[in-house]
Amino acid sequence: MGIRLGPNRYGKAENRVVRIVRDTERHEIRDLNVSTSLWGDFDAAHVEGDQSAVLPTDTQKNTAFAYAKQVGVDSIEDYAIALGRRLVAATPVAAGARVRVEEHAWDRIAVTGEPTGHDHSFVRRGGEVRTTEVEVERDDVTVRSGLTDLVLLKSTGSEFKDFLHDEYTTLPDADDRVLATSLTASWRWGLEGRGVVDWNPAYDEVRSALMEAFATTYSRAMQETLWAMGRAVLELRTDIEEISFAAPNKHHHLVDLSPFGLTNDGEVFIAADRPYGLIEATVTRDDA
Repeated sequence: MGIRLGPNRYGKAENRVVRIVRDTERHEIRDLNVSTSLWGDFDAAHVEGDQSAVLPTDTQKNTAFAYAKQVGVDSIEDYAIALGRRLVAATPVAAGARVRVEEHAWDRIAVTGEPTGHDHSFVRRGGEVRTTEVEVERDDVTVRSGLTDLVLLKSTGSEFKDFLHDEYTTLPDADDRVLATSLTASWRWGLEGRGVVDWNPAYDEVRSALMEAFATTYSRAMQETLWAMGRAVLELRTDIEEISFAAPNKHHHLVDLSPFGLTNDGEVFIAADRPYGLIEATVTRDDA
């Protein structure tokens, strides 16, 4: 029985790249976590120890920092595409490159008398992270945009009942419950023949559509809510081919206040972080 090398890739993970634009007195900040990897004909590096075709991971790191200056970071998608193309061009045996970028958002610190915030002072915004993952091949580019840790909650307008029961089922039906999640979503762009995407406003549009669908959909289950959110995005943006979700339930359980002589009419909850239900779904076009 023969032995062979299977699929492989290598790269530099989690380069913390902060780009501050100082062209004017009003500074801009882009705070990135950049991971890159290459795949292709790297068999000799594995089976013979021959590194002559290997672009070092340290070079990938350096390129990520250099391109933050040379190319800039107008959007994380354009930055990732440019970085991926550079890595492929610099590595003759590479078939492609994967670039994943997470962006941490900063808001300007509010100062009295400065309605749009201070010119060069910022405060880190919450836990939500904008993401992109780009795969660059010699003749193709695939772009997925997304977000993680978008924490959403609705205090009513959700139920969960009439589900399957067996001898181990103890969960009661809920006609009115708190629905909350820390959402991860990623959407794949259909770029062929569609022209150039204006990435930053497109991200804002998708994020707003997700939140609006969550807020306005009466939910009989998280599954139904994800379907409504995905459908809203695909109806809004015809250049998005599919959107995928991972939605952990952030359970909120009523606290028994009766020992204290108090009633609890859906007002006081304990937020349980684990274990949690995890709902995953992809909404796609028929021809995607």
